[in-house]
Amino acid sequence: MNYIIELIKRSRSLSFYILLALIFLSGVFSESTGLIKEFLDTFDDWIYLLRQNMLIVFTSGITATFLGIGSGILMSRPWFRRYSNIFAQGFNVLSAVPTLAVLALIMTVTGIGFKSAFIGLLTVTILPVVRNTYQGISEVPEHMIEAARGQGMTDQQILWKVQIPNALYVISAGVRTGFALNVGTSPLITLIAADSLGEYIFTGIQLNEFNSLLIGSLSVAALAIITDFILTKLQFWLIPKGVNPLRFT
Repeated sequence: MNYIIELIKRSRSLSFYILLALIFLSGVFSESTGLIKEFLDTFDDWIYLLRQNMLIVFTSGITATFLGIGSGILMSRPWFRRYSNIFAQGFNVLSAVPTLAVLALIMTVTGIGFKSAFIGLLTVTILPVVRNTYQGISEVPEHMIEAARGQGMTDQQILWKVQIPNALYVISAGVRTGFALNVGTSPLITLIAADSLGEYIFTGIQLNEFNSLLIGSLSVAALAIITDFILTKLQFWLIPKGVNPLRFT
């Protein structure tokens, strides 16, 4: 047992030294290629583009979350059930359309700029939210609904006190997926004249500037990781322990 503990401690120490070595090598590589210098030279532009990217990601993501949850709840209602399959097929067809095609179609209606980018990212984000909300509510065990109905609860009370609480984890997973798609798609809005970190990426591709491409790619990747980390923590702490698999142990 002591040998195993010692082995774990050594492996942690080894991982720490490997991480330090990777950081050092990354620093050497960045300095040798002029990445750090270019980043510092364009730091003001980077801050502006990062703010614009975060603004459109979070505004479109939050809007899509509310609209998606509302649509999913609507589709799960008994009186709307006959139309649910039609709506579900519509969302499935929309999810099959390539993102660039969606942006191009929206641009023909609303023009270029922030408005088209907002609608495009909202469209990308809303699909998993709707799907997970509908699935989460629909898969609440029937015996729980019958027990609530036996206690005299109305359909509205069953929805808010039984179905939605038990579907929260599935809904939150859809929100996380939606935001991941949102952040990953956000560089493409540069193509319709909306400000984002994609300017670094597409400038690097067009002018064959590796450093510009790397700055944009790493920035988007970091934004995606941080966004998912924040949503994971919110998912862990805001969803009650009794219906949160992450807190069962």
